[in-house]
Amino acid sequence: MGRKISNIYRLGIKELYSLKRDVVLIILIFWAFTFAIYNAATGFSHDLHNASIAIADQDGSALSLRISDAFLAPFFQDPVRIAERDIDGVMDSGAFTFVLVIPPDFEKDVVAGHKPEVQLNIDATAMMQAGIGQGYVSNIVAQEVATWLGGKSSYAGAKNQDTAAKIVTRYAYNQNATSSWFTSTMEIINAITMLSIILSGAALIREREHGTIEHLLVMPLDPFEIMMAKVWANGLVILIASMVSLIFVVELILGVPVIGSKVLFMAGVTLYLFFATALGIFLATLTRSMPQFGLLFILVVLPLRMLSGGSTPIESMPETLQSIMEFSPSTHFVKYAQAILFRGAGIDVVWPEFLLVFAIATGFFAFSAMRFRKSIAKMR
Repeated sequence: MGRKISNIYRLGIKELYSLKRDVVLIILIFWAFTFAIYNAATGFSHDLHNASIAIADQDGSALSLRISDAFLAPFFQDPVRIAERDIDGVMDSGAFTFVLVIPPDFEKDVVAGHKPEVQLNIDATAMMQAGIGQGYVSNIVAQEVATWLGGKSSYAGAKNQDTAAKIVTRYAYNQNATSSWFTSTMEIINAITMLSIILSGAALIREREHGTIEHLLVMPLDPFEIMMAKVWANGLVILIASMVSLIFVVELILGVPVIGSKVLFMAGVTLYLFFATALGIFLATLTRSMPQFGLLFILVVLPLRMLSGGSTPIESMPETLQSIMEFSPSTHFVKYAQAILFRGAGIDVVWPEFLLVFAIATGFFAFSAMRFRKSIAKMR
């Protein structure tokens, strides 16, 4: 037993030296856990930010001025007042994403309960801003009208205070619904899956392409020792990279609060890596070169990434697909990672998911080891 452990350790050190000399993979790891996470969090936002808006105020009343003053940073730029005759020109030129038209006698009609209409023109070529901003503008106008009338507005867009129940919305764990908080941490989870598969699979293919696999075959080593060495060495790299990324990129640079236990999260990552690295070795046994491995990698990783719950909630998928994805450790990994990092869950909450990942990963690891043993036997 001690000899096996020693062999696994020394072979793992050899894997680390081999990875150190692979400049392309080193750059890929660095990019995936730094710039890729930063770009995902800041380059594509689901929040309204710095949207341009113009207001054609034909009323000039205290209420219309109040509405104009309600469009504040960082959601909107300072509103620009324009004349009604300039609306078509500024929309055609793309100068503003939103143009709000307040009709004459707006305040007078609101007070009289006539429910006047306010026109909102939207430049839909800025599709993300347009879709999100419409709700922002509608809510701002409705709230200002309701406040102006002392909270007893019958205005169509305002909250009806006479209803039997009033809904008060509060966001838990992310009070401002900042998309970068979710995007950055999910990008780390996706990078863990992607890089662990690539590194372990590339390690085996690199041995085959360089001819060093034959050197291992003539040594007193069994396939389990060779496979386990690749698993712990490449898994250790991913574990360190994900921890460094979580602390320095997500927390320090992006300013995302991580309220859960990092130690518990790393324990979950370690558990998941047994599946992901074994999957990489399994895929490598099915291919003969890196291009083949890359094509197979795309076919496997894309469904895992899209259907594991990181991009789309599991609950919104068809029931059949939900049942299938319950057999994937990536689904349970995303569940307990989100619970730990976003909600501060402890082991008393996530232990069922830990247990499922352990059971599935152990079974797949044994299957991959059997496949790897057969692959090695054909080379002898």
